[in-house]
Amino acid sequence: MNKIISLALLVGGIVLIVYGINASDSLGSDFSRFFTGSPTDKTMWLIIGGVVATAVGASGLVIGRSKNS
Repeated sequence: MNKIISLALLVGGIVLIVYGINASDSLGSDFSRFFTGSPTDKTMWLIIGGVVATAVGASGLVIGRSKNS
């Protein structure tokens, strides 16, 4: 069961990272970057959340694998 949850977090994290990268190329993010020097908050949260979910999912798979060995 933990392996399935870890795999879901890993895949979900990768999807969030892809959406975040796509959002960083959007027109709204370009305007935000022009006026404030940074991308929109939504873009940042998507990328940060994706990185965290991917790290948790990957570590769950690695730790689960080492316990089974």
